[in-house]
Amino acid sequence: VGTQTLKALYSFGIHPRERNPKAQDSEGADLSVEVFGHKLQNPIGTSAGIDKLAEIPDALLALGPAIVEVGGATPYPQDGNPKPRVFRLPSQKALINRYGLNSLGAEDMAMRLRERVRLFAYHNGYGIGEEAEELVLNGGAGVPPGSLVEGKLLAVQVAKNKFTKDEDLDAVRRDYVYCVEMLAPYADILVVNVSSPNTPGLRTLQRVEPLTKILEGVVGAAKSVNRKTAPKVMVKVSPDEDQDEQIEGIVEAIWRSGVDGVIVGNTTKRRHNLIPQHVNLSPKERQILGEQGGFSGPHMFERTLGLVKRYRRLLDEGPPSLPKGKEQPKESTNPVTGSLIDGLTGAGHEQKVIFATGGITNGKQALEILNAGASVAQIYTALIYGGVGTVSRIKKEMREEIEK
Repeated sequence: VGTQTLKALYSFGIHPRERNPKAQDSEGADLSVEVFGHKLQNPIGTSAGIDKLAEIPDALLALGPAIVEVGGATPYPQDGNPKPRVFRLPSQKALINRYGLNSLGAEDMAMRLRERVRLFAYHNGYGIGEEAEELVLNGGAGVPPGSLVEGKLLAVQVAKNKFTKDEDLDAVRRDYVYCVEMLAPYADILVVNVSSPNTPGLRTLQRVEPLTKILEGVVGAAKSVNRKTAPKVMVKVSPDEDQDEQIEGIVEAIWRSGVDGVIVGNTTKRRHNLIPQHVNLSPKERQILGEQGGFSGPHMFERTLGLVKRYRRLLDEGPPSLPKGKEQPKESTNPVTGSLIDGLTGAGHEQKVIFATGGITNGKQALEILNAGASVAQIYTALIYGGVGTVSRIKKEMREEIEK
């Protein structure tokens, strides 16, 4: 309902938006960050799931985030799980969803994003048709080819179909590669979803060998896109894969495959100790808590923060083949707070980028996530409960925290 409302409002030009966003982002403390060579207006993003079909990326960008993630898209259309599949716990400002990656397919999303680029070209005087599209995608308009907005980026999430057998790795890889071939021209970042809790067997693909094979295919397809600059590739991992061996395996796959970064994490299937025992849930909410699906909400924040720190430390050690301690990491200045974060880029290997999602609800938490080593703090449930002013509120709170 919310997506359709924003879509209708945007079509009439009466959608909610930040007033003079560039001026707002330049007031007070500087929130700009550099991500993948782009200077972003701020370090706040929205997670996939809000705009599953890429119907409202522009309306979401207008709310103030510098990153909007759409999708996930699967090769063929699929309905997802039967309804009802979304449940609210209002007293906890939390959600449980079991969407099951409902999608109209990668080709449908590609057609929608292609039309968006061509409309942008037409409205900005670059002409119509394929030549105008190519001009915009190759940087002729002076904006990123995905977001079409200076200082912002569009991430497109891809996934496999539910009916593709997990044990057939070649088929799984083909699913992801097909989505990339369809969608890479219109993305600044491609996000490989191997962590949805609502697609049976998907999370088993996070083991090092299958994950490496999938990611190598995606990276190769992304680099082959017919565009001057290839989209960056990130992998979205589960917060439930939190054992040392599991995280080390994912990090190894990241380095071996050549992906550019990781999104930590997704919704959780766990319920044990999720909500403090002293919290009295109503009988209805207690029942909802037992529903199958992924849980999201403020209770995820500490887990997300801890995982960001662990991924940052392991990634900054460099490729697994490098002996630990061989290279001395340099210090890097956090562009948001000016504070020094230890253990970033070491000589001889690139720094992998981390986006964080899970339980981030205010500006103080966003800063904690950034100082732990993430470049972008993404929100989902906070936006559902907080409404269209959520991103502006979080940025305001960040500035206030920095200026204390």
